This record gives sequence, structure tokens and C-alpha cells, in this order.
Amino acid sequence: QLQASGGGLVQPGNSLRLSCVDSGRSLRIYALGWFRQAPGKGREYVAAITWSNHATDYADIVQGRATVSVDNAEHTVYLQINGLTPEDTALYYCAADTKKSTYYSHTYSDSAVYDSWGQGTQVTVSS
Repeated sequence: QLQASGGGLVQPGNSLRLSCVDSGRSLRIYALGWFRQAPGKGREYVAAITWSNHATDYADIVQGRATVSVDNAEHTVYLQINGLTPEDTALYYCAADTKKSTYYSHTYSDSAVYDSWGQGTQVTVSS
């Protein structure tokens, strides 16, 4: 079961690090993605990382100001976003590919390739 945490209220320009842990350490994860959904908007892709070789992928919306990393021993993936703006305000979700869907396709931005989703953690950027 995936559990996301680390959200909160931050001021514009600050940074935040979100965590996503496989609390049961029971998932065979091939890739883990981060998505977000702002009020009144659709879900959008943020970033992803492969579990074994730590290859990363970022959406344009966070390119250059986000870092996704994985601690395999702790079954935890982190997403740090710097230079937060009010446009980053959203509910952030993590999702795992446990069926190897991304292994050959590398379509990390497609939410359909992820089969295990955690609950969201709210990030609010406001002064």
C-alpha cells in the first residue's frame, strides 16, 4: 500500500519534499510516478523514477526545479520541488507500476500504466 506524505502550506519560492512509501514492503515496483490534481482541473503528470536503475523523467511543469529519488532499502520515493508557486497548489499522488507496464514503453506520463495508487497529500503554496 502506497502512502504519500509531506504536503503542507508553504510560501512561494520555498521548497517541499514529498514522500511515498510502500508501507507493507510488498509491492514489486518497476516505476513510481507522481501526479497532481488542482481544484477544478484534471490530473497531471509530474515526475517518475524507475525502481531498479533510478532513471528519472520530469514533466515540463517542474523541469529544472524538481528532483525525484528513491531509497530502495526504505521502499520510499521522494519528490522535491523547489521554487514553488501558487500554480503548484494541488493534491499530489504517487502511483506504482507493479505490472512492468513501463518497462518497455517508458510512457511514464500515462496514468494508465500505474496500477497501485496512494492517497494524496495536499500542497498549498500561498503567502
